[in-house]
Amino acid sequence: MLVIVAPGQGAQTPGFLRPWLEDPVFADRMHWLSTVAGIDLAQHGSESDEATIRDTAIAQPLLVAAGLVAALQLFPHPADAFGSVGAASGHSVGEITAATGAGVISAEQAMVLVRERGRAMAAAAARTPTSMTAVLGGDRDEVLAGLERHGLTAANDNGPGQIVAAGTEEQLAALADDPPPRARLAPLSVAGAFHTEHMASAVDSLAKLARSVTVHDPRLRLISNADGQVVHDGTDVLRRIVGQVARPVRWDQCLQTMSDLGATGILEMPPAGTLTSIAKRNLKGVATFALKTPDQLDAAQAFVEQHAVASELTDSPTWRLLVAPAKGTFEISTSRGPDDRLQAKDRVGTVRSLRDEIPVIAPYGGHVVEWLVQDGDLVAPGQPLVRLHPEAGQ
Repeated sequence: MLVIVAPGQGAQTPGFLRPWLEDPVFADRMHWLSTVAGIDLAQHGSESDEATIRDTAIAQPLLVAAGLVAALQLFPHPADAFGSVGAASGHSVGEITAATGAGVISAEQAMVLVRERGRAMAAAAARTPTSMTAVLGGDRDEVLAGLERHGLTAANDNGPGQIVAAGTEEQLAALADDPPPRARLAPLSVAGAFHTEHMASAVDSLAKLARSVTVHDPRLRLISNADGQVVHDGTDVLRRIVGQVARPVRWDQCLQTMSDLGATGILEMPPAGTLTSIAKRNLKGVATFALKTPDQLDAAQAFVEQHAVASELTDSPTWRLLVAPAKGTFEISTSRGPDDRLQAKDRVGTVRSLRDEIPVIAPYGGHVVEWLVQDGDLVAPGQPLVRLHPEAGQ
C-alpha cells in the first residue's frame, strides 16, 4: 500500500524549485498559486537565499505550493491518485498539502490558509524570543522528563530518539546546560516555538478565517499528525489543521498508523528527504521514495504503480461512510442496530486497543444503510464501519 507524505517547515533549501520551473506547465501553475498567495513563490523557490526562505511567512506557502504542483506532475489526472494512494499525511504545515491532495479543500483555499497561517505564526513568534532544539538519542522518558524540568514542550515527536524541544531562548539555554543523559542537542534555525502555547494567538487568527472555508470529506485515508488517527470528516480535518499550530506534532503515531495500515511504500513530495529518512529508521522493510527533482518522475510513477492500492473512499454517493480512526477492536454501541437513526454527535461505537479507547462519533445525522463490520471485529485505520444516509440538510 502506498502512502504519500508532505514535509513541514525546515525541509526547504535554496533553489530547490529551479529544475521544476523549467517545465512551463509547472511554472504556470506555480504562478497561479503565487497570485493567490500574493507572494512570488517561483522567485523564492529558485533565487532567494536561505535566510529569506527561512522566514515563516514565506516558507510555509512555498512548501504547500511546491507539494501541490509537484503532485499534479506525478498525477496529471488527479483522479488517478485516488486509484493508487492508500493514505496521505503531512508533517506540520504539510498537513495542509495532504488535506488538499485528499480533496478536503481547494488549492486556492489552501494558499489563503497557509499564507495567513505563516503570517500569524511569524507575528506570534515576534512577541517572545523562542526557538526549537532537536534532542537526538537518549532514553525517551528521561528526555521528556528533562524537557518538563525546564518548562519546554516536546513540539515534534518524530519517533525513537528524535524529539524536538520548543520554548523560550532562556529555557533552551538551560536545557543546553543540563541535557538529558546520552542525548545530543541540535539547535534548529527556526523563527519560533511552533506547536506550543506560544502560538495561541495564531490559532485564534486562523480559526476566524477557517469559518469561511468550505470542506469535503477526504477521498482517501488522511492520517492526522495530532494523534495518528485516520480522519474522514472534512470539518474535523479543518479543525485539526487550525489547532495543530499550537499542539505537538505526533509523527511517531502517524508512523505507527502507516505500519498498522500495512504500508509497503512511502513517497515524499518535494522538497523531499526529511520524512523518508525518518521512515527508513523507523519502518523497517517499507520502501521509500524522496521525490526531489523532475527527472525522477518516471521512477516515481513506477514506484506508485508498484505499491498502488485504490482508496476505499473514492466515490461520492448519496450515503456517507464512517470509518475507524485507528487500529483496534470495534464495539458497536448497545443502542445501535440496522436501520438505526442517528443524530449529529451520536456515539456509534468505540475502537479499543491496548493503548487507547477512541469513540466513533457520527459527524452528521441520518439513518444506517448498512453495517460493514460486526461487534467485536478487528478493524484497521480508515476501515469503513457503516454506511450512513444523511438526513436532509446534513
